[in-house]
Amino acid sequence: MEKRKLGTGGLEVSAIGLGCMGLSFAYGQATGTKDAVKLLRAAFERGVTFFDSAEAYGPYANEELLGEALQPFRNEVVIATKFGFKDGFPANGLDSRPENIRAVTEGALKRLRTDRIDLLYQHRVDPNVPIEEVAGTVKELIAEGKVKCFGMSEAGAQTIRKAHAVQPLAALQSEYSLWWREPENEILPTLQELGIGFVPFSPLGRGFLTGAINENTIFDKNDFRNNLPRFGTDARKANQSLVDLLGQIAAQKNASPAQVALAWLLAKKPWIVPIPGTTKLHRLEENLGAAGLVLTADDLSQIEVAAAKITIEGARYPQQMQATVGK
Repeated sequence: MEKRKLGTGGLEVSAIGLGCMGLSFAYGQATGTKDAVKLLRAAFERGVTFFDSAEAYGPYANEELLGEALQPFRNEVVIATKFGFKDGFPANGLDSRPENIRAVTEGALKRLRTDRIDLLYQHRVDPNVPIEEVAGTVKELIAEGKVKCFGMSEAGAQTIRKAHAVQPLAALQSEYSLWWREPENEILPTLQELGIGFVPFSPLGRGFLTGAINENTIFDKNDFRNNLPRFGTDARKANQSLVDLLGQIAAQKNASPAQVALAWLLAKKPWIVPIPGTTKLHRLEENLGAAGLVLTADDLSQIEVAAAKITIEGARYPQQMQATVGK
């Protein structure tokens, strides 16, 4: 698989990474350790070198899983993880105090069975801790050799600038896909100006853009999509037109809707690296196939013109979750 660089510090990763959250957290029952390890190693065998985790995925279970699965080829992969919640539980609120950043980092090093974290993200901006203090703490961890690169997740443009002035960011991770395009307004221009890479999570709209979900789909009772307005029955019905559009283009390209959605992201900028997640080998292989799908200027224009006529229904998060996003 082709490689891409995040930031100006030379962090090189596969053009498509693997978002690992769903193996342990959020989408119903966690995948068994044996099957999850098998999937992670299959991803590496197929060219993936960029794996995304967080203390909050479990909490802790996902980092432990990556530590076991990736240990045999640790020096050939880039592992990203995150700090920023009290005791690793998002429900407990934010915590980016320097002492917590350090504690989380030390714990993550042990769980990941490694001597350094390649990319350490602040999971969400903590309004109670100046971002300069957060960036300064990560800068110290980089100087100590425990962290290689600094990243942020779901941060706003001004916060990105303040952090970057203290410790250059390699990447910003935020949701971005054909059904959530808000980053195009301020975020992408800011990242281009500063030389920061972009890592879209949920590049397939939490599965919706694959075409495998419709208004009649029933999620596992533990699936957090049950709580997202955009996954309400009426919203799914209204948003089906976007999936239909992807299906039409996919048919022309002898590809799948998911591959078109990912190829669209890859065509946007050479410093964009999507991290679709999956628990299934056939979906992994389908997603990785997007790296070889070339969309022409005409293809992209067709998508833009058609997508502009579609109004996406439903907020992406409940109101209480939205409070920490884009600050």
